[in-house]
Amino acid sequence: MFDKAKDMYALQKKAKKIKKELKNTHIEAEVDGVVVIMDGEQEVVSVNIPENMLGNAKKLGDILVKCFNKAVKKSQQIAAEQMKDVMGNMGMPGLG
Repeated sequence: MFDKAKDMYALQKKAKKIKKELKNTHIEAEVDGVVVIMDGEQEVVSVNIPENMLGNAKKLGDILVKCFNKAVKKSQQIAAEQMKDVMGNMGMPGLG
């Protein structure tokens, strides 16, 4: 019983470490010159828009949507890769 508690504590500690690493990981996505940077927790860090895009709100809106979605997908892939070890150690089939 104590072994399981130790294992859970170790996994919890590892998950916290990964979460901290994700916060410090920056993911960049670019579409048509618009660049979105977010961290591994999917918080937007910055958005860079070239001046020539500022005159076309419709096109800029479409590009921003694509760019944000691209950044989110990248961040999810990175988080899943880092969490793979933790999930596999929890004895949960199909998650590791």
